[in-house]
Amino acid sequence: MAEAAQPIFMISTPVRAFEVRECAVSAVAVFPDRRLMVTGLGDNTLCLWDLTSGVVLKKMKGHQTWVGAVAISRDGRLIASGDANGKIIAWDGDTGELLSDIDAHPARCSSFGFPLPEPLPIDSDVHSAWISSLDFSLGGALASGSGDRTTRLWSTETWKPQGKINCGASVHCVRHSPSGKLLAIATDENIQIWTPGGRECIAKFKAHSAFDSSWNYSLTWTPDGTRLLSSGSATDPTVREWETSTWEQFGDPWKKHTGLVTAIAVDSTGTFVASASHDHHVHLWRLSDRRTIASFKHFDEVNSVTFSMDGKHVLSAGKDRMISEWAVPEDDLPDSKARFHSSLLTM
Repeated sequence: MAEAAQPIFMISTPVRAFEVRECAVSAVAVFPDRRLMVTGLGDNTLCLWDLTSGVVLKKMKGHQTWVGAVAISRDGRLIASGDANGKIIAWDGDTGELLSDIDAHPARCSSFGFPLPEPLPIDSDVHSAWISSLDFSLGGALASGSGDRTTRLWSTETWKPQGKINCGASVHCVRHSPSGKLLAIATDENIQIWTPGGRECIAKFKAHSAFDSSWNYSLTWTPDGTRLLSSGSATDPTVREWETSTWEQFGDPWKKHTGLVTAIAVDSTGTFVASASHDHHVHLWRLSDRRTIASFKHFDEVNSVTFSMDGKHVLSAGKDRMISEWAVPEDDLPDSKARFHSSLLTM
């Protein structure tokens, strides 16, 4: 007899909501020690939150326009943020104080709400368009992706440039592999895989852009580095999985969303994947069988998603002006399954 399909939890009320009120939330990142969270906002600021109390500890000011990307170093000592003018700011992870900023030229606004400044000279050290993505490597270097079709690499000791990758199309996401040996870049036209420092491109594949002129939008690696997950824009609103040994697609695309998939994240154990979309939903998937186990409903478009460091909660945010915290269904948590199997052994 075939096993009955397990139900999908449809949830519209989060266990907790961090209200911003003034503006949309563009990006969310959680500190490794689980105590703090940082958010990028549409009012040109960042907020440093205490996750236990839900209180804003500091409103961080320094940008002159919309903050579209945030990242936290793997040791939690640094925060990086990027805005719509191409400026990157480094902040102290403990205090939220400004450490350094990398400025760009003033910019014109496009129909997408992002600036489109006049191109800077090819040897310029700063981005000439919006910062779409930031990511720290295991060794602490910072990668920045931009609408100016480049990815830049920065020293976190001097905040000087260490390299530039001409990607050939607008960059939507940059992600270092868990080991730090590879850098994945998602662009309008393809996904590119580079060695550290942007020295060599070892793979380039169309991915979502091979289907109905979609864009490659977001990326995340599995913790063991054997898979790279990607998401597509509205004409291919799927999550696709890639073998990192061959860069061939693994299995069928994950189909559940109906709009641009803005962000994807994997929990620290490699058990769950969360995907956020402009269709107002966050879907929680089980990586092993790609089954959707929960769907979380926002009131508006969702821009960002991440996991709490213990993997028991999903944090997502967007145009509804709040950061929503959702509980991973308890029966699906790895420790719950371990307790269940342990109880069977004692029966």
